[in-house]
Amino acid sequence: MANIRLYDDENLEKAIGRFKRLVEKEGIIREYKKKQYFQKPSALKHIQKKSLRRKELQNIKKQEKRKSY
Repeated sequence: MANIRLYDDENLEKAIGRFKRLVEKEGIIREYKKKQYFQKPSALKHIQKKSLRRKELQNIKKQEKRKSY
């Protein structure tokens, strides 16, 4: 859970900014959006395989680019 301590001499806008950065860093909003709707386990596996394949292709392209030099 994200929480911040408000200092006596700190501006409220700065504290809100610190809180937003902390929430973004912890991935709370991303997790909320992911869990907002139910997805079947098979659909999640499909999405994971698709992203893994994309990452593998990117790695292959990087390696080929390095070899061309």
